[in-house]
Amino acid sequence: MIIEGVNGAPLLNPGVPVAGTDEVETLTIGGTPTAGSFKLAFEGFTTGDIAWSSTNATLLANINAALQALASIGASGVVATAGTLTAGIGTILLTFGANRTRQKIENPITVAANNLTGTAPTLGNAVTTPGVTATARGAAKGHILEDTTNGKLYINTGTPNAPSWTVVGTQT
Repeated sequence: MIIEGVNGAPLLNPGVPVAGTDEVETLTIGGTPTAGSFKLAFEGFTTGDIAWSSTNATLLANINAALQALASIGASGVVATAGTLTAGIGTILLTFGANRTRQKIENPITVAANNLTGTAPTLGNAVTTPGVTATARGAAKGHILEDTTNGKLYINTGTPNAPSWTVVGTQT
């Protein structure tokens, strides 16, 4: 449990601060799609149709544009990259970043519609690396955090979304 500092007082944290982890989800396109589209949803928002393409770069660009257009994600909030993707079939890694970096994502991206055509096309998404929220995520650069268990003081040398807690002293 983190106790917020008041009037410039340090944040209090019972233990060493955690750096956090970006969530990675794996979107899998199976079967043998030949055309069509699909939709993804996240936190109450649904993408427009995402055109499937057998050209990996085009498919990834379509997914990135659709997800980053969602109000719940924003620019570079999720980046789609090829996992085992070959000719538009296989796995696509969806890595959270930017305003969603180093954060536990409560509900993963879901498949809202599968309108792919071809031979038994499938589409699924699963969390492969759960996100971990960084200690005191949102604290401004230069903010102080006190580890009340180990008697150490830290300063945020990172950003509010990706704090980096550096030891600056110990209590005696």
